Amino acid sequence: MTDAIALQDEGRRKHGLKDGRQAYVFDAYGTLFDVHAAVRRHAEAIGPDAQAFSDLWRVKQLEYTWVTSLMGQYRDFRALTEDALDFCLGRFPDVDRSLRADLLNAYRKLDCFVEVPTVLAKLRETGARIAILSNGTPEMLKEAVETAGIGAFIDDVFSIDPLKIYKTAPAAYALVTSTYRLAAPDIAFQSSNRWDIAGAKAFGFTCHWINRSGAPEEYADLAPDMVFSSLEGLILDTCRTGPETTAKPSDR
Repeated sequence: MTDAIALQDEGRRKHGLKDGRQAYVFDAYGTLFDVHAAVRRHAEAIGPDAQAFSDLWRVKQLEYTWVTSLMGQYRDFRALTEDALDFCLGRFPDVDRSLRADLLNAYRKLDCFVEVPTVLAKLRETGARIAILSNGTPEMLKEAVETAGIGAFIDDVFSIDPLKIYKTAPAAYALVTSTYRLAAPDIAFQSSNRWDIAGAKAFGFTCHWINRSGAPEEYADLAPDMVFSSLEGLILDTCRTGPETTAKPSDR
């Protein structure tokens, strides 16, 4: 353990990093992977309601995770993603149902956001652990990581699937602390989902909200430590030198 910490310190000095975090943990969907990429690939076939269709698919997908968790009736994320898509196809009857298989296949192979490989590579060089913590099944996450070509930057992928309960249950975040044997504040958690940041903050993580859409603040009693418009802000803020960051500390 001492050697590992020394290696991390050397990496931070070499790359001008001021952050002493021992692990960076990322949410997957919406943070690393663009959840709207699947519909965007078939937007022409879906028609003028493509964005509304994609937004609703995401809303229902998340709704189902919370409802099934509260009921104690777990169904895995792949099944809930399919259920949410079926709801959308019913809600938008003009969308050709034959697109169902193509949309599900596209969801398995989502694009990552453009800055993701560079950010992960920079953090990887510090010697800190890099991990994903996601509601996705192990199979979904494996395919997403492989499609994005970011596997070389990831040490661990944590899926809540073995727990049979979704985020924001504390047990989901405890997967990381129990495995790494680190105190929660020593772990930097990044998510674009404000509800996820609230759950992680309640658990005790140091939290960075990746507010890609410019959404208003909520969950005021569980504020993130920092807010960025993209993951690139994480690197700009962490570095001692370099371009001025637009990151801002959350008002607490």
